[in-house]
Amino acid sequence: MSSTAKLVTLKLDGDLAHQGFRVTLEIGEDGDRPDLELTGTLPAAPDLWRSLNHWRQHYHSLEVATRIKPKAIAYKGALQLTEACRQAAGELGNQLEQWIASDAFRLLDQRLREALNREDRIRIVLRSTDPLVHQLPWHLWDVMERYPYAEVTLGSPTLERVERSPLPHTTVKILAILGDSEGIDLEVDRRLLNALPNAEVTVLVEPSRAVLNHQLWDQPWHILFFAGHSHTEAERGCIAINPQDSLTLAELKYGLRQAIAQGLQLAIFNSCDGLGLARELECVRLPQLIVMREPVPDRVAQAFLTQFLKAFSQGDALHLAVRQARERLQGLEQEFPCASWLPCLYQISAEPPLSWNALRRTPGHPQPKILAIVPT
Repeated sequence: MSSTAKLVTLKLDGDLAHQGFRVTLEIGEDGDRPDLELTGTLPAAPDLWRSLNHWRQHYHSLEVATRIKPKAIAYKGALQLTEACRQAAGELGNQLEQWIASDAFRLLDQRLREALNREDRIRIVLRSTDPLVHQLPWHLWDVMERYPYAEVTLGSPTLERVERSPLPHTTVKILAILGDSEGIDLEVDRRLLNALPNAEVTVLVEPSRAVLNHQLWDQPWHILFFAGHSHTEAERGCIAINPQDSLTLAELKYGLRQAIAQGLQLAIFNSCDGLGLARELECVRLPQLIVMREPVPDRVAQAFLTQFLKAFSQGDALHLAVRQARERLQGLEQEFPCASWLPCLYQISAEPPLSWNALRRTPGHPQPKILAIVPT
């Protein structure tokens, strides 16, 4: 059976706790118009909402060093906290499974499975205005077990294609920002980036806002990378670019918009609590991001980056490289519960599947460049 690249889009209009959702399902070959469009519903799920909050409370209480700015936390016993987190995760997974199996969604679920083959390379883009939808562990949906080359991609409520100029370079250009590194080790991130094949990496260590803005304006980049401390306040993502300065991505809006117009296609935030960062970047229409949905332990961030860069630079499509690297984190879950839940791909503009080779085949310029920002 031949393999086909498929795009599945699920649009959820409504809210999780009270109204439920009107669901639109679209299925087609990736890059073409949908062959199938159906509508259905998902009921309100207050128990699922409570289970999500319960798990997040337990996860945030874990006594591990993360890439979120250190703060005072009153800890109980580490083993007790870990077991409570695992139990809350199991309950959340059960609630999600029951919700997806609801009668109102069954027809869409069946048609989805009928339209796909196990060998297909499948992007499942999940779009909703309710931020709680993006916090759910969609990788536990049994569709992921049935289709080994599928990955759930979170998507902004509206998608549009953005015109950009091809980069006049013969390597993948990466801008790497290594920001505030208090209590974490970013040297691993730096070594991994510098070892990439066919890439030109510029590293900014704890840059000032002016230096970072200058790089975004004055040079074209394919990839923007950030490692260091980050957090979300009032649904706004903030990154600590040096020990003194934290800024929202909206404060870099004009520089980011210029970088996107010149060819920036992917941002990787190997830092904590990244869904706020993704929402911050919706206004500038950056095509795709990789973020961590919750605070991420340092070793987990490093392990994910190691496996992702290996798979992506060796030819895997972006969403499949994310899936492979994410699933390999399961080997750390004895020490770091739910590590494989953390990385996610977020799509903001309507772009075809991204691959390392596609970057290197920029018309007239065989090798792309990456810009990375790494803290020390």
